[in-house]
Amino acid sequence: MEPHWEALSRQHRVWVTNEYSFNTDTLLLADFSRPRRGESCADFGTGCGTIPLLWAARAEPKTVWGIEIQKEAADQAARSVEESGAGELVRILRGDVREIKSLLPPESLDLVACNPPYQAAGAGLLSPVPARAQARHGGTLSLEELALAAKFALRFGGRLCICLRVQRMAQAMQAFGSAGLEPKRLRLVQLRDGKAPYLFLLECRKGGRPGLEAEPVLFLEGPEMERIYGDYKEGAYAGKGSVICSGDAHR
Repeated sequence: MEPHWEALSRQHRVWVTNEYSFNTDTLLLADFSRPRRGESCADFGTGCGTIPLLWAARAEPKTVWGIEIQKEAADQAARSVEESGAGELVRILRGDVREIKSLLPPESLDLVACNPPYQAAGAGLLSPVPARAQARHGGTLSLEELALAAKFALRFGGRLCICLRVQRMAQAMQAFGSAGLEPKRLRLVQLRDGKAPYLFLLECRKGGRPGLEAEPVLFLEGPEMERIYGDYKEGAYAGKGSVICSGDAHR
């Protein structure tokens, strides 16, 4: 893929490359975790900055932080924020989420979103592209480390939202619940009726009471996807977008 600008809305654009791009999962998580008006939010492992810019385009948050450990991706995200004129709302920080205490004040956020590495450390085949290998595998950020970082940054009642493969659901529930982030909202994702779910979207609440609500299954080939794609759909459905039902091709 040649580097290019990808339009997320009429105003917001993101610079994508072969190493740092986004996919359908990114749009699903941005929609599932959409901030409420006036909330302070962060995207942990923001990559090229797609989720912060989608939040800026579709919601009314107070402040959005995009935290990214890889320099090239952080620079790419910062370029996209500047191009979109979102610098007063969205701020990109280069840093390690595992060192969250050096990046953000404690209990300063209402919402954290994260697309964690799909594979646990040591599981699956490593991609020959270093950037993708780091994004897909848990050697740089485990679910337990994510839980501790989110717990530090979130206020009481704050929310952590993730998108992950169903094979890691039990591990995620255990990791977040043990850290005081109670799983509260779950949505399974599948391609079409008759196919097994392959992803899940999960919202956990800091200090929340036990009780998990399961939402209707989200079908990638269903009518709801038109709403989720939003302004992006015009380019995507015309064959100009990069992410239509692309699975984890960019992970």
